[in-house]
Amino acid sequence: MKKMDMKNLIDKIFKEGKKQGLNDMEVYYSGGRSLSLKVFQKELDGYSLSESEGLSLRGIYKGKMGYSYTEKVDESSVELLVKDAKGNASIIDSDDEEYIYEGSKDYKKVENFNPELDKVREEDKIKFVKELEQEAFKIDKRITSVENCVYGDGYGEIIMSNTKGLYLQDKNNLAYTYVVVVAKENDDIKTGMAFRTGNDFLRFNAKEIAEEAVKEALSLLGASSVKSGDYPIIIRNSASADLLESFAGIFSAESVQKELSLLKGKLNDKIGSDKLTLIDDPFMENGLASQSFDGEGAPCKKKNVIENGVLKTYLHNLKTSKKDKVETTGNASKGSYKASIGIAPSNFYIEAGEKSLDELIASIDKGILITELQGLHSGLNAISGDFSLAALGYEIEKGKIKKPVEQITVAGNYFEMLKNIEEVGSDLKFGLPGGSYIGSPSIKIKKLAIAGE
Repeated sequence: MKKMDMKNLIDKIFKEGKKQGLNDMEVYYSGGRSLSLKVFQKELDGYSLSESEGLSLRGIYKGKMGYSYTEKVDESSVELLVKDAKGNASIIDSDDEEYIYEGSKDYKKVENFNPELDKVREEDKIKFVKELEQEAFKIDKRITSVENCVYGDGYGEIIMSNTKGLYLQDKNNLAYTYVVVVAKENDDIKTGMAFRTGNDFLRFNAKEIAEEAVKEALSLLGASSVKSGDYPIIIRNSASADLLESFAGIFSAESVQKELSLLKGKLNDKIGSDKLTLIDDPFMENGLASQSFDGEGAPCKKKNVIENGVLKTYLHNLKTSKKDKVETTGNASKGSYKASIGIAPSNFYIEAGEKSLDELIASIDKGILITELQGLHSGLNAISGDFSLAALGYEIEKGKIKKPVEQITVAGNYFEMLKNIEEVGSDLKFGLPGGSYIGSPSIKIKKLAIAGE
């Protein structure tokens, strides 16, 4: 929708709200488009193009915050939107004080939209994803199939405006691609995956991505288990990022205040190794969650959540920061116009160290390199920190990769693990869309329990 039309529509919503007795009000608009292409056996096997938009209204009626939303972004929905917000406020029985943020003088400009990505022709995207599949088959005859070969991109826009004079706009776009290949040797079958994310299409190299996936699949052929015991462990970057994503909620002030996080009362305490610094950076260049304002319109801030092992801050929105009598950290999240306000990190990552993955491997006499963790949704408890997860990887002997490993389970406690980090690698990597804003380098842990043979 054009900026001027949106301004007019928002003014009409506020006018109607005042008429029906709402005090402070806020409108949150989000719109976007996404494309997904899938190739199978040289043919385009999946094509999906979707567009969506909608807006929500938050408004205070008799001291309570009412909420409503609509997918119909035009004047016909104004009256009902206000009526629903008012009705919603009337049935709320929470005593939590709610308020609309007046805005700040200090918003850092974040450029997260690459106009060049918008200009890439659809036929070039299809050509790229077909080439990715072809390249994977070319590399080695043991690659018997390409299970998944996908390219996707999308763009999103957010507009926030309230009756206190706030008007903010944010626009971003993103592309991603991934390939999953299957390698077969005799009766042994293994898969390998590689992916890229970013908003520069020209940086996606089909040959390079295919080679990475194929190398992974082939290197896992002939995998077997290892003897059970406590081993020094390296958790490779992507697996470490997956684990961090599963435990990210413990840093939310809301979880802390509800006593759902063991980090309660631990501010300025040492909760991790000296080597561990955990950063939340909404201004990261090419970061997939870079933004200048959060879901409540508060300015975002870069901060060290953990600095050299010391817990420096929780992640706050306006409600939790008021309760703790601190400033908001600008981490209010709103998953879509339909969602209520929560808390989420922006680009959230363990700061990279100096040593390469090879150097980390060379420092271990007998241990395990874990490349993939399975069952993250069922095999861990984010409150206690305990985890027991099926894993894949390699056995390390005398500083070198000895053989691929499967049918093992790695178990430990996340809070203890943070204290037992011995080294942090230099290979910082972020995940796929979904977990794309959470990143980690490879990390070396003093020891974890492995259940194998």
